Amino acid sequence: MRLVFMGTPDFAVPALKALHAAGHEIVAVYSQPPRPAGRGKALRASPVQQAAQELGLPVHHPLSLRNNPEAWQAFAALKADAAIVAAYGLILPQVMLDAPRLGCLNIHASLLPRWRGASPIQSAILAGDTQSGVTIMQMEAGLDTGPMLLREAVPITAQTTATTLHDALSALGGSMVLRVLADFPPQTPDTADHEARLNAGRPARQTQPEDGVTYAPRLTREDGRIDWTHDATAIDRQIRALTPWPGTFTTLADGTVIKIGAGVIAADTPPYPPNTAPGTVLDEHLSVACGKGGMRLTSLQRPGRGMMEADAFLRGQALPAGTCLGTQPPGSNTL
Repeated sequence: MRLVFMGTPDFAVPALKALHAAGHEIVAVYSQPPRPAGRGKALRASPVQQAAQELGLPVHHPLSLRNNPEAWQAFAALKADAAIVAAYGLILPQVMLDAPRLGCLNIHASLLPRWRGASPIQSAILAGDTQSGVTIMQMEAGLDTGPMLLREAVPITAQTTATTLHDALSALGGSMVLRVLADFPPQTPDTADHEARLNAGRPARQTQPEDGVTYAPRLTREDGRIDWTHDATAIDRQIRALTPWPGTFTTLADGTVIKIGAGVIAADTPPYPPNTAPGTVLDEHLSVACGKGGMRLTSLQRPGRGMMEADAFLRGQALPAGTCLGTQPPGSNTL
């Protein structure tokens, strides 16, 4: 097929490469413009733009698609059969959604209608969901509201992190979009054809149900602040969901910010008095009292240093038993 690909982060790269390897004609790639990055703040192209350039594909990065007739006309002039969208970052106006012959298809990292919105991977882990997945969706003007064409689930375990789930869903999305394009469902299938497709696990157009809709908000750095009054299970999910971005953190009494890279629920924390304040360090292994249970911190980062294992961290930053974490908001000494 003649395709336009629209994506920006690492999540979208496997789909772009899969479409190219399958022999589809990718006439243009749209991605967010290069942004300042690193200590030198030099402009850095997005992962999708880098992959597209390696494949020799032309890249477009308009700053905005709203009230931009010139961009609309350029998009329509590509005469694509379909546009494949994966975490692009700009809202497509209706005139662009209607331009390709088969419309625009979105690779969404959740089992719609659960977790529409900006942070489906993190939200699924935070909520304690037992599964996530990918939905290939026909795009329409609403936020992730369009008809579903194909859904596949993957489990979320007690060891699943945002990174491992991201990578699994990214690869899955690339394989699923190939299946949808190879067996695109008719616009108005008859009932028998529709049921046969569903029963065979083939692409089929399904309206999203009204029940079960949830929204995954755009995350901010503040979402990573650990509230030690929460139970250990919730804090464990927070660390696994928000690492590496926006990252979880706590503070020392002087306001120093300590990033938390990993931890485990501490089943063997020493007994501590019922009036022990949540956030209190309990032992030399960095077990920390929570509202219920305890967390053992295994990977941490102090200002100006890299992430390191707990034993290495403690050689440069003493946190003896009785230290209280999270007692003040961050001060001027930040990462």
